[in-house]
Amino acid sequence: MSYRRFAAVAALVVLCATPAMSKKPPKISDAELQQITERGRELYAYDQAAWHSSDAVQAQHPKDGEVRRYIAQKTSEGWIVAYGHLNDTRDAFLITYVASEGKTLEDFSVQHFAVPQQDNGFFLSAAKAIDLALKDFRGENRPYNVAVLPAPNGLLYVYVLPAQTKDGVYPLGGDERYTVSPNGEKIVEDHRMHQAVLDFDTHNPNVAKIAAGYHVHVLSEVPEDSDVFFVLSRRPAVPEYLGANGKMLFVIQADGSIAHAK
Repeated sequence: MSYRRFAAVAALVVLCATPAMSKKPPKISDAELQQITERGRELYAYDQAAWHSSDAVQAQHPKDGEVRRYIAQKTSEGWIVAYGHLNDTRDAFLITYVASEGKTLEDFSVQHFAVPQQDNGFFLSAAKAIDLALKDFRGENRPYNVAVLPAPNGLLYVYVLPAQTKDGVYPLGGDERYTVSPNGEKIVEDHRMHQAVLDFDTHNPNVAKIAAGYHVHVLSEVPEDSDVFFVLSRRPAVPEYLGANGKMLFVIQADGSIAHAK
């Protein structure tokens, strides 16, 4: 099992040289901006749960084949992360390890099942939704991580984001969000959030001195869920400005909140 934490740092240059097509600022309400913030925060929390639970599971020295996929779920008692795989008939997710959040998202206890536990609910649907999204996704020749979050009306959001592969080097862009049916068997919507991946090296001494980052959207003129995730994940923790057609339109604060840039 190998888990690479997915994270990103603020772009200090334009994300893509191609200008956005629209010349008018997007019309988006404060309520819609808050929804983007909330999804981005949940995505960040998912990342933290996957990262720290993975460390806890690895400490148990799982056998080859026991763990092929991890899926996190937020519950009333905190995050739980199931590790396992789909069975051959794809009608159950076989759980070999469950990691449960303790007092913080950095503290997970682990339970091992010598006889895998069958799940026919959320983890089954999420595993099938992940397979469906990854089969459709067209990315670069690099590792990607996946997150599954609940969407309105019982649907599922499946995020595919570039994984961090080097310490202090963060990828930005090249990500996609799929909306999938509740049973994980049909893609309802495919939403490309950013274009090609750019890597930003925080070993550059100038990065540690920045007061804010800035990048330009090409595919849309509004913030994306993963923009919020990037801001929450990056170090140093600074705001991020998003622009289109050379105009700054939004600012994402270090806590993930979004406002129209003045």
